[in-house]
Amino acid sequence: MSTAVVEDDIAAWRSAVTTGGAVTSADADELESHLRDQIGELRAAGLAADEAFLVAVKRLGRVDVLTAAFAREHSDRLWKQLVLTHTADAATPARLPVRMGAFAVVAAVLLDAAQALARFTPAGEVVLRDLGFFVLPVLAAYFVAVRWTPWRRVALLAAPVVVVAVAVTLYPFRPGGDTELLVAAHLPVLLWFVVGAAYLVGAARGLRRMDFVRFSGEWAIYLVLIGLGGGVLVGLTGLVLAPITSSAPDALSTWVIPAGAGGAVIVAAWLVEAKKNVIENLAPVLTAIFTPLFAAMLLVAAAVYAAFGVGRDFDRDLLIVFDVLLLVVLALVLYGLSARDPLRPAGAMDAVRTTAVVAALLLDLLVLGSMLARIGELGLTPNRVAALGLNLLLVVDLAVTAWLSIRLLAGRSTADRLERWQTAYLPVFGAWAAVVVLVLPPAFGFA
Repeated sequence: MSTAVVEDDIAAWRSAVTTGGAVTSADADELESHLRDQIGELRAAGLAADEAFLVAVKRLGRVDVLTAAFAREHSDRLWKQLVLTHTADAATPARLPVRMGAFAVVAAVLLDAAQALARFTPAGEVVLRDLGFFVLPVLAAYFVAVRWTPWRRVALLAAPVVVVAVAVTLYPFRPGGDTELLVAAHLPVLLWFVVGAAYLVGAARGLRRMDFVRFSGEWAIYLVLIGLGGGVLVGLTGLVLAPITSSAPDALSTWVIPAGAGGAVIVAAWLVEAKKNVIENLAPVLTAIFTPLFAAMLLVAAAVYAAFGVGRDFDRDLLIVFDVLLLVVLALVLYGLSARDPLRPAGAMDAVRTTAVVAALLLDLLVLGSMLARIGELGLTPNRVAALGLNLLLVVDLAVTAWLSIRLLAGRSTADRLERWQTAYLPVFGAWAAVVVLVLPPAFGFA
């Protein structure tokens, strides 16, 4: 490898280090100096130029670890990074924001169109059922566009969306029936897996499912922040315009809020990609705050229900609450793992996370027992089948997660093994969502 090629590799490495803003130019100079010293020592020891470069980079550490370390050391820069700055990459400053804006406008217009169809046409219930199609495919298309995904892969991504759209549109649902409501609830879940495929399929080599898990958590944080700011803005605008026209608040809630929500989905995704390592540095703080709280609440709930029984009043609404709670626990576990150093020994937060998982598993077993009793007494319905399938999947996931977590605490397993289990099991939930959307309605006569 020639000196010129090594210089190109060093320049590419420096660009990767400074991406996201956690490492400044001065910091990058220092790191580059260390890198060059390492390369010089390795060349003097007899290594070829390309081998010396690779070994030196590995000794310095992974790029994401370096940027995270600098962000922790220079914490005063953290909130300054939230102000968007242009990078030195010529492809980034001009094209990506404009493209993001275009997709955000498309999502905003589509949601307003959905609002109009729901309000002014007889197809209102159909629009509400298919609402996910108005936003999430746009987000998937955004990733396809910014990553320059080849057309063959685009076709592979679009095919399942088209199949699901055609099937859901042609299914003769009974208006307001259980299967229609189940499709409305599970369709966004299924489409989010399509977004995940678009995020990963056109990305750089080495991007893993855990990277999409991390993206999902950071995207949710940005979306909440945008929603809070937008809610305040819309509320103040309504108050300001109320003396002029009394219809202003209604117009804002009818047209502005849906459009803003659609645009925010794309803007949040762009913020995650543009400001990597900013919200990511908050992940350990968020998980450290909420995981113990959820663990305590789950322990209390499991003890109460174990002592007094689930009871016959455990209806569908309460079951939904419990399932959402269990899914939130799994999300906390996944997001916590994404922020954890896989080489760090087990610590207090791992013990808290294990407690939450074990308590969630006990609670899910109690709920599952009550559900099976009700099915034996009252028979199967679409809602019961969907709930039963989800809770069986949760029991398996929680059981294996609890076992691996206990082994991690005992020093007999690694965090990497737990991460691999979680990310390998995620597609099972997507497959079940597909079953609920495509198989359950015809199986129960679209009731």
